[in-house]
Amino acid sequence: MTTTDHARAPLHERIATFPWPFPARHYRYSTNVEPALHRAATAAGSWGGRIVDIDGDHHDELRQRAAILRADPTRHAVLPHMVPATWDAMLLIMRELATAYPGSMHLQHGEGGSWTWRNDLLGRQHTFVVGDESTLPTSPLLYIGEQVQEDLVLLDQREEHLWGDAGLVTFAADWSMNFDVGMSFLQIHGPVPRVHEEGIIPRAEQFLMRLQPGQPYRRTNWTMSVDHRLDTSTETYPEWGRDRRLLSRDDIGHRLHLRVEVQHLLRLPHSGCILFLIRSYMMSLEDLATVPEWRAGLASVLQELPQDMVDYKGLTRYRDDAVAWLHAAG
Repeated sequence: MTTTDHARAPLHERIATFPWPFPARHYRYSTNVEPALHRAATAAGSWGGRIVDIDGDHHDELRQRAAILRADPTRHAVLPHMVPATWDAMLLIMRELATAYPGSMHLQHGEGGSWTWRNDLLGRQHTFVVGDESTLPTSPLLYIGEQVQEDLVLLDQREEHLWGDAGLVTFAADWSMNFDVGMSFLQIHGPVPRVHEEGIIPRAEQFLMRLQPGQPYRRTNWTMSVDHRLDTSTETYPEWGRDRRLLSRDDIGHRLHLRVEVQHLLRLPHSGCILFLIRSYMMSLEDLATVPEWRAGLASVLQELPQDMVDYKGLTRYRDDAVAWLHAAG
């Protein structure tokens, strides 16, 4: 399913808030973390003033998430010892939503340890007791995950390492939450080229293990996808892998998309686990090229990108055609 099946947010709005990921006209892997909650300026606007972002694609992306979960419930995975962390994550996200959107999101602490959550955008209201799943219609991670566009991953910290032990991930970019659950942070990033030799992943893990509650950080990541398809998980490779092979030069402009992930990194206050919030944004080359600085910048990044990174990101078949299209569009 692609979001072209439904109405999308206006182009000018998507461009103005698109998280452009390239501070320079070349790219290499790095930890590239920075404090969250400050707006980052781009050539077309700005982004990043909130940890949980609700935009004009909210309802459409939640419909997609619900359909994916109905078809494949394994996108939600929680190892037994992580259940307390899922309640912790749900409450933290509710607090962020209520702070960022006070007109439509409301969280109140009641008597006897109860909480009442009201989401006016979706018409949801529940009173619940932390730790008692009978007070929610579904598990905590599913409950809050059905209300936000972000994917959710929870990392446990033990034995001087991080472990990906829970998550709700419907919009993975060529990976699988169900496959990765229970793996260490180092194992999860095993296939990524260059990052181990250059020590990037061990440094990132050490940074994350030093995170403190109330000190959120963020980073961006990027790849490219054919069509506006958020679900490019390993499970659905037969559906989208073929498109990479068959993409024609004539279709590059409207079918090839830059996909940017904004990843927020937060230490949960009670369980001590790390919450990864992964929000994916996509923009076609045609739309991106309406901003001249972005058109030239992406052409330079793609042209200069080393071959091993091109191969890992799945760009091998269309990198040269994309660069040619971007130059011609100028």
